[in-house]
Amino acid sequence: MNELLLTSLVGIIIGFIDIAPMIKMKLDKYAILSAFTFYFFMPFIIYNLDFLNNLWWLKGGLITFILSIPTTILISKADKKGCIPVFIMSIVLGTIIGIIGHFSGIM
Repeated sequence: MNELLLTSLVGIIIGFIDIAPMIKMKLDKYAILSAFTFYFFMPFIIYNLDFLNNLWWLKGGLITFILSIPTTILISKADKKGCIPVFIMSIVLGTIIGIIGHFSGIM
């Protein structure tokens, strides 16, 4: 399968996994759209960044965690309890993106 198509598919799936609880909680549509686009583009960044290639299992979670910090700062202004779930989801979903990329041969 084409790498671009597979990377886009991973981004769409991970994006929907992240926004499903947000839709259920009826959060703001802009927050949902922001979260989806963040996770849609995250595989493109993880798969093309030449960083921690020997530690492929750590690469996705770490990069996603680092890039989620600015968003989490904005979230903390309105809801301090929302920071922990955002960080947990970024580590878990970023790790899943990295694992998929490693075993599919994209990275």
